[in-house]
Amino acid sequence: MTMCKARFPRRACEKQNACGDFYAVRQGCRTLQSVKKGTIIMPFIIIAIFLAVAVLIWWIAASNKFRRISVKIAEAESGIDVALTKRFDVLTKQLDAAKAYAGYEKSTLLDIVGLRSGMSIAERSQANKSMDEAAKQISLLAESYPALGSNENFRQCQLAVTDVEEHLQAARRVYNSNVSAFNQAIAVFPGSVVAGAMKLSARPFFEAGEAKRQDVTLRF
Repeated sequence: MTMCKARFPRRACEKQNACGDFYAVRQGCRTLQSVKKGTIIMPFIIIAIFLAVAVLIWWIAASNKFRRISVKIAEAESGIDVALTKRFDVLTKQLDAAKAYAGYEKSTLLDIVGLRSGMSIAERSQANKSMDEAAKQISLLAESYPALGSNENFRQCQLAVTDVEEHLQAARRVYNSNVSAFNQAIAVFPGSVVAGAMKLSARPFFEAGEAKRQDVTLRF
């Protein structure tokens, strides 16, 4: 009886150890499966993070590109303003000289609508066309009065007009070049997505068409 009683605890211990080994193996398998799943998912997570960072960097670069071109357009607009102001001043001097000579026969009044700050590019273009018309009228007036064409002040103004017009044309080319680059950038995919989010729209060109008599009136 004593020997049998002594064997029962041993068998119980063996059974308990066997069960413990089973549970340990089962837990180890679960851990191994979890590690394998993590190993499979991790590359996808890394790729997703990489793509998100790449898209963010591209978005910032695209928006900065639009801002840089906008700054260049603003600088070109300032160049146009300077050129228009110079042209206005030269035409004013020519008109003063022309009135002195034309006044021998009849009163001459050449009114030019002055430039103002905050003009849109369309208004600047229209002001330039008006000054084109004034320049044509001054040339016709010089042909009618030969003494005017030989006037030293008038001749100097004529030379200044050439330089000013070249300056204006150069400013116009720079402006239109930047506007063209801007309009193409916001129209082409995928840059158009960023432009749409920034609510950007196409910029107008500085036109150099035929003169119209709107802001300039000539009365003899």
